[in-house]
Amino acid sequence: MSTFNVPTRAEVSETNQGIFDHLEKAVGFVPNLYATYAYSNNALRNYLDFANAPSSLKAKEKEVVNLAVSEVNGCEYCLSAHTAIAGMNGYSADQILELRAGKATFDSKLDALAQLAKNITENRGNTSQNVLENFFKAGWTKENLIDTISLVGDKTISNYINNTTQIPVDFPAVKPL
Repeated sequence: MSTFNVPTRAEVSETNQGIFDHLEKAVGFVPNLYATYAYSNNALRNYLDFANAPSSLKAKEKEVVNLAVSEVNGCEYCLSAHTAIAGMNGYSADQILELRAGKATFDSKLDALAQLAKNITENRGNTSQNVLENFFKAGWTKENLIDTISLVGDKTISNYINNTTQIPVDFPAVKPL
């Protein structure tokens, strides 16, 4: 049982209240994970800045990484959220299941990205040389590699926050693979 409740707007700092207000307008609600970041006066702003920073990866490509990493890290919250987001980005239910497993048989370039994200996460950055070579052969660049590693770190932080706090999932729940 979690010892963490999702903080309300009244329970967070004035700075985070402003962020909550912005999220309400932009997204329609404050996701429980974002609210949990707001236990810290700085973590929510830092997370949003990092998550929304420019990247060589497109939104659809980011979801490949988010799903593979969240599956390896066993984060039900992020799997649920990114399954919904991946669907909004045009992935089918079957494709999402593949991406969670760290593969994409429907697209060789995305397959190399999914395999890389899974391998980096499973091996804590000690990436397999074969996976890395396959990534570059598929047409990815060194910039894409660094941006992928950054995204793995970004998603791992969220995974760890949820896995530690066990806050309720406020997206449609996903089934285990």
